[in-house]
Amino acid sequence: MKNYISVSQKDIEQLQSQGCSSDDWSLLYIKKSTDLSKVKRVTFSGKNYLGSIEGSRTFYGGIEKKNVIEKVHLHNCSIGDNPYISNVRSYIANYNIGENVLIYNVGIIAVDGVSTFGNGIKVDVINEGGGREIPIFNKLSAQIAYFLALYRHKTELVTAILKMVDEYTQSIASDTGTIGDNVKILNTDTIKDVAIGDNAVIRSVSLLKNGSINSRNDARVYIGTDVKVINFIISSDSFIDNASFLSDCFIGQGCRIDKQYAIDHSVFFANSQGFNGEACSIFAGPYTVTHHKSTLLIAGLFSFMNAGSGSNQSNHMYKLGPIHQGIMSRGAKTTSNSYVLWPSKIGAFTLIMGRHYKHVDSSDFPFSYLIENDNKSYLIPGANLKSVGVVRDMQKWPKRDKRSKEGRLDIVNFNAISPYTISKVAIGLEHLNRILENSDKDSVQYTFRDMVIKKSSLIKGIRLYTRILQKYLGGVVISKILGIHIRSEKKLREILKPTSTIGNEKWVDIAGMICPKSALENVITKVQNHEIDSIEKIHEGLQEIHENYDSYLWGWTVNMLYEFYMIDVQSITKDDLIFIVDQWREAVVELNNLLYKDASKEFDLHKHIGFGADGDEDDRLADFINVRGEFEKNSTVVEILNDSELMEKLGTKIITQIKGIKRCVEL
Repeated sequence: MKNYISVSQKDIEQLQSQGCSSDDWSLLYIKKSTDLSKVKRVTFSGKNYLGSIEGSRTFYGGIEKKNVIEKVHLHNCSIGDNPYISNVRSYIANYNIGENVLIYNVGIIAVDGVSTFGNGIKVDVINEGGGREIPIFNKLSAQIAYFLALYRHKTELVTAILKMVDEYTQSIASDTGTIGDNVKILNTDTIKDVAIGDNAVIRSVSLLKNGSINSRNDARVYIGTDVKVINFIISSDSFIDNASFLSDCFIGQGCRIDKQYAIDHSVFFANSQGFNGEACSIFAGPYTVTHHKSTLLIAGLFSFMNAGSGSNQSNHMYKLGPIHQGIMSRGAKTTSNSYVLWPSKIGAFTLIMGRHYKHVDSSDFPFSYLIENDNKSYLIPGANLKSVGVVRDMQKWPKRDKRSKEGRLDIVNFNAISPYTISKVAIGLEHLNRILENSDKDSVQYTFRDMVIKKSSLIKGIRLYTRILQKYLGGVVISKILGIHIRSEKKLREILKPTSTIGNEKWVDIAGMICPKSALENVITKVQNHEIDSIEKIHEGLQEIHENYDSYLWGWTVNMLYEFYMIDVQSITKDDLIFIVDQWREAVVELNNLLYKDASKEFDLHKHIGFGADGDEDDRLADFINVRGEFEKNSTVVEILNDSELMEKLGTKIITQIKGIKRCVEL
């Protein structure tokens, strides 16, 4: 290595006088600036390189210590400038260690033979019985993982991606590990075959074995007390602490695993959180959150999901083993002690309450409640459109993105109202109308896909789905013409004419990325034909789709305008436009009123129970207000009220502008 020299006889004598020893001093190299007085009680074996040792660092409690290398056995190690390495009870073997590293009170840090540091480990997600294995690796994104796990029917795609992963894995295989710059490793027992990125903090950890910690200076990874991790990849900005146990897993960017959480054969992606409970063979897409004891997530696909305390799923019936699996589409929530029997498929933004023993499929009914009563699964279509909780979720997700802006792997679209969910709404509306038309008029409830729908719920569902469709369509049309001076219907038609045919049909949610299936198929075809031949290029292709979301969205909306309103943008009139805006305005006001009413329940008198200890009703109310705040000042309530007012004004303004449009005279 450049800038290093062999130690002199004088250097050797000094080191020996300071308690150091070596089988072969000719294999020890230092810089001219290396202060050997700071190297004490060190055993050297193999080839070792020591950088400069200057400066000091401050420990917990404000104690300052000068940088040293002492009380350690170094075997085949390269150590950068200004380390503090002390009290390694066994040894450090086969590591390149960066600058400004702190390693204190550690058992062992070693690489034994050639390692890929967790890359290439196969994780059995979604189905415990296998068949959906994902080979984890440093550059894995939620979308690549989705292809590998769920597109098994596209064998050429999966084979091509697996080849890319294998090539990458082999490229980073080494018999020497890395510990990056500014890393801190304290009071830790065992680290074997682990690559550690810049600025990582490893504090009081029990075991790290066969993995990669992809920390960066701008995106630190923290691993804490009594944590055990085996066969793993941990991505930037993540946090793992408090006796959590992880085996055969991938932890994505910005994740938080804490409070004795247990993970086995699972992948967690952007900003997911696991506390207290257990995950087994799950695909936790972005923002999958579980915070409670006795909560088990098993053999399923989740994203933007919140698991209630004690909720769980069953993935087998002990016939052919644990081969069953389930899907909870984005935004699903489970209440306390809920249960779902796999295989089942739950619609987007659905609240699950109770214990469901049938194989339900509510995937065509987003924004619903699925409630168990007398061992039956009751579907309440669209009920979650009235829930202020959905609004709060949409507000909080972007704010809780803990990923650094640079180097993000997962593509995340936060929109709850999108072509993906609205297309499901349209299908659900069609189902509800068909059920109503084809059933006995005296029926009070209906059965559909192992679910029961009460007539009253069905009628309300039709109303809610109609309103959200009107809100979506009007909102997109308004955004298309907003700020444009339109003099004639001819000009209006030019503005509304789609510029792309991509996105006109089915849309999908690929683990947080919402996109037209046709656009996705274009990327898939290029991978299969080897036009895209690297993981980076797949990321680029998917990112391009994501960036064109708005233009693709408009093509789909044009089709939906025709299907829902029988309005063709090629012949649209100003009267058609006024009608669309009027329907939008009514829908916004009605839905916001429902949200306002739902929010007000949180401030009802019976919610004051437990407040104003030892006082009368006035004290209870005053205590409640001081703790919870006033209803009209609640941030979510304020946003709802402001939205209603703004949309009313916007609707009036748009309609006034539309009335000034010159009509086309048909010959």
